[in-house]
Amino acid sequence: MLLLMPYPSSANPDSEDILPVSVRSVLRHFVFVLTLLGMSIASAAETIRPFTSGSLGQVLANREGKPFILVMWSLDCQYCPTELRILSELKRSHPNLDVVLVATDTVDDAPQLVSRAKSYGLGQVEQWVFAEDIPERLRLEIDGRWYGEVPRTYFYDRKHQREVRSGLVSKDFFEQWLARNAVSGPEL
Repeated sequence: MLLLMPYPSSANPDSEDILPVSVRSVLRHFVFVLTLLGMSIASAAETIRPFTSGSLGQVLANREGKPFILVMWSLDCQYCPTELRILSELKRSHPNLDVVLVATDTVDDAPQLVSRAKSYGLGQVEQWVFAEDIPERLRLEIDGRWYGEVPRTYFYDRKHQREVRSGLVSKDFFEQWLARNAVSGPEL
């Protein structure tokens, strides 16, 4: 049972401390859903899913036996645009390349995230955004050695063994990974 106590008259009514964390989380998810419903997006692939506890398991389960690249990024990241443009170029030359973007921003940033990914040529890849009040928990679930730096890129092979890179990944490294994991370009 959830009990909300009225705040004392001396308390600031604009303070976020009025509502318990669980209520704020529900409200944030509700606002996120309304934001997604309000966005005029042509394709369902251009939407962003809320990344919460257990989401990484969903991403992995949906790609069982398949190699893919998971990219942690943010709107404020200095090197993310360069890496995302490289991925877009590689995706065009390797249409079977599976890329998953996870933004470490907030659900309130969903419209900008969709727009930015689309501007980089990645509007059709699967996209997620952190949707927990405590992002450190999500980072720990993803990788106990990750402290939030972006870009952070996870290269999963067919057995879902992963290689991890922090910072800008070179195009050469991407191409070597593609060759090792038999992700081919278009058939001639």
